[in-house]
Amino acid sequence: MTTTHKILIIGGGAGGLELATQLGNSLGKSSKAEITLVDQKLTHIWKPLLHEIAAGRLNIHEEETNYFAHAAKHYYQFVLGRFVGVDRHNKRVSIQSEQWAKKAANSDSTSTTHMSLDYDTLILALGSNSNDFNTEGVKQYCHFLDNLEQAQKFQQDLLHLYLDAQHLPDARALNIAIIGAGATGVELAAELIHAKESFYQYGLTKIDPTKVNITLIEAADRILPALSGKTSEHTQQQLEDLGIQVCTHHRVAKVDAEYVHFADGSQLNAEIKVWAAGIKAPDVFNTLTEFEKDRLNRLHVFATLQTTIDPDIFAFGDCAHCQPIANEPPLAPRAQVASQQASFLVRAMKARVAQRPLPMFKFSEKGSLVSLSQHSAVGELLGKVNIHGVIAKSMYVSLYRVHQANIHGYTHAGLLTAKDLMTKNIGPKIKLH
Repeated sequence: MTTTHKILIIGGGAGGLELATQLGNSLGKSSKAEITLVDQKLTHIWKPLLHEIAAGRLNIHEEETNYFAHAAKHYYQFVLGRFVGVDRHNKRVSIQSEQWAKKAANSDSTSTTHMSLDYDTLILALGSNSNDFNTEGVKQYCHFLDNLEQAQKFQQDLLHLYLDAQHLPDARALNIAIIGAGATGVELAAELIHAKESFYQYGLTKIDPTKVNITLIEAADRILPALSGKTSEHTQQQLEDLGIQVCTHHRVAKVDAEYVHFADGSQLNAEIKVWAAGIKAPDVFNTLTEFEKDRLNRLHVFATLQTTIDPDIFAFGDCAHCQPIANEPPLAPRAQVASQQASFLVRAMKARVAQRPLPMFKFSEKGSLVSLSQHSAVGELLGKVNIHGVIAKSMYVSLYRVHQANIHGYTHAGLLTAKDLMTKNIGPKIKLH
């Protein structure tokens, strides 16, 4: 008696959801495999949007995709829960989920339930979290932008600073420090320029926008170290033209409630501090003691994206250490890597279900783009061509449209694009609640 091949995907980020969608529409629809996606959240949001959510520029509810509704349309199953471990010998994954109960009026309580899910093929797509490198005070005093909740908390804390300032007799200054000048730090800094002007425009005038000091801090000798020196220099000039102070060669030694302290003994006053310096694999990977991992806790995988310890367990995206070419560095944790690997795994799973040899993943460098506000961006195409301005921004926006097409289909994505174009000037430019 033959049973349907069970493919279990853990993590509904950009790569995981694109993979579940494409496998559902092919193997799931034809009943050649049973596709299940597990995530601890009810909704998906594209991670590169988090800096815009943090600055209050996006309507979160219009950008979210509900997993249950999406699964029903694309022939896969969704399980709400948090991955806590795997028994690879019995091919079983452990999941924790929260159950809500109404005990009395205005009183909710939760209880934790445990379940297990069987698999024939397990694919880990758990993404990454910020790496604080055990720097003193970072966990206590810094904001992070790893997920929607953290982005919302930053936005709410920023908004309440402005609201509280309205009760002051005189205008006050505001100091914001962003630690880490990779794409996330640079994009957030640029968005906050827009935010401070919008707050003032809407009547929150007790924080003078000319006295909002945004400082971007980087330990390396330049910002955007993953891009070319020319792009880095051009971007820094644009940020400085916007009024952002850029501090390179500044390694953070510790953070407290009032200051960012540097290794050279200097310090910077900041009411709001954001940590955007480096990533690591999720802490749950600490339970995967049998697996080979790198210094960022990522799972080592072969070019087939199979883990080195178990051919039935795959990993991709930010949580995987993938080095397809032996004499080149491992692939960086970037959205385009995860998306290309998701497309590759669709082909690989079709081959696996059909009991054919697996293909080998090859990464194709498309370039990098970094947003610098509503109307500008910088980047490199194919690692060689430098672009900036409105054209670069249009290309940056198109990356999100491609993601929407991958999870919704081109017709649905086109309708979402049309809706956004029609409604972008209706509401306020920034979230005020």
